[in-house]
Amino acid sequence: QRVKRRLGYTSILDTTILQVFTKTLSLLPKFKKGKDLLRSHPILYTINQQTMGFFNKLKNAASKAIKEDLLKSMGIDDADDGGMTRDEFEANKPDELRKDIRMISGCADRQTSADVSNVSSFQLPDPAGRAGGACTSTLLKVLYADERVPEEDLSFTQVLEQMRRHLKEGGYSQIPQLTSMNPIDVEAKFDLVPETATGVRRAVMIGINYVGDEPGELSGCWNDVLNMKKYIMDVHGFEEDNIVVLMDDGENTEPTRENIIEAYRTVVAHSEEGDAIFLHYSGHGTKLRDDDSDEADGYDEALVPRDFQENGMIRDDDLYEILVKDLADGVHLVSLMDCCHSGTIMDLPYIFKGDGEMGEMILDPDMNLDAFIEQITGKLIEFLQSRFS
Repeated sequence: QRVKRRLGYTSILDTTILQVFTKTLSLLPKFKKGKDLLRSHPILYTINQQTMGFFNKLKNAASKAIKEDLLKSMGIDDADDGGMTRDEFEANKPDELRKDIRMISGCADRQTSADVSNVSSFQLPDPAGRAGGACTSTLLKVLYADERVPEEDLSFTQVLEQMRRHLKEGGYSQIPQLTSMNPIDVEAKFDLVPETATGVRRAVMIGINYVGDEPGELSGCWNDVLNMKKYIMDVHGFEEDNIVVLMDDGENTEPTRENIIEAYRTVVAHSEEGDAIFLHYSGHGTKLRDDDSDEADGYDEALVPRDFQENGMIRDDDLYEILVKDLADGVHLVSLMDCCHSGTIMDLPYIFKGDGEMGEMILDPDMNLDAFIEQITGKLIEFLQSRFS
C-alpha cells in the first residue's frame, strides 16, 4: 500500500479490507483473550495463515510489478538486473544503511531447534539437543582463556574459525558467523570496541534459563552473561553503572518482553556519536511466519523472552525498529546473539561465515535486499533510480 501510494500504482486489487481482517487476526495472539480465542477456535488460526499468505503474495506481486515498470521506463529489462554486486550496493545505498552495526551469532538460521508458525501453541525446544548455547563460551575461550587476552592480535577470520574448531571439538554443528551493515575487512584486527569509539561504553546483557519450563529449561545462560560481563569490564573498560543485566534469577531485572524492549530502547536513546553499545543475548531463539514479506525464506527470526507464552516473541523486525532505525550516526553497536535461528536475526546485509571457505564478507545471497531497503529506509525507488541511472 505504501508503494502504491508513492507511485500512484492502481492496477493491483485493492486489499484494504483484507488488510484490516488479517491485521486483526494477527494481533489476537498478543492478548490473553485473543490467544484463548485462537486456542478454542483453530479455524481462526487457519484462516489467519491462509489470508496472510494470500495478502503477502499480493504485496510481492505489486512490488515486483512496480519494479519491472520502473526499470522498463529506464530502458532496462528486469531480466538484465542479474542481482546486485557489493560495489553497486555500496555506491547507491541510502545513508540510513551506513550505520556501524555488527553481529556475531552462533549458528545459521537453518541450524534450528524448532520451526514455529503458531505462537499460541509454541513450546520451548528440548535443550538436550546440540542446536545452540555454546557461542558465548567458545568466543571467550578464544578471546579470554584463563582470563587472559591472546598475546598476539587476532583477525575476524581467526576468531570465527577458532570458534568453529572449538565447537566442532565439543560435538556442536554450528558455524559461527559475522554479519554487518557495512563490509568489514575480515583480515583486520578483531575488536569488540574499535579505537574510534572514544565515548561512553554501554551494554545490555540478557540471560534466560527459563527456570521451571519443561521442556526447555537451560542451565548456562546466566553464566554466559556473568562471564561476558567480566570480560567487557576487564578488557574493554565497560563500567558497572553502564551495564544493564536482565536474568530470570530472581535478583536482576526479569527478562520479559517489555523489559527487554525497554532496555534496548533506552541504551539506543542514551547513546550518541563516539559511544559504543554491546548487546548480549543468551537464551532461546525461534522462527515465526513472516508477516510482512521481507524474508526470503518466509520466516522471521525471533528472541524468546521469559513471558513469551503471555506476551509473545521479539521478532527480527522489532529489533530492527528498536536498535537500527533510531541509532544515532557514529555509534558503534555490536551484538552477540547466542541462540538458535540467530544467523540473520538483525537482518544485516553482509555476512561472513567461519567455515574456512569464505575469504571475505559478501552480500547475503539469502536476503531480500529490495524488501530490506524499503523496510528500513522507505527509499527503494530512489535506490533503483540511482543504481540504474
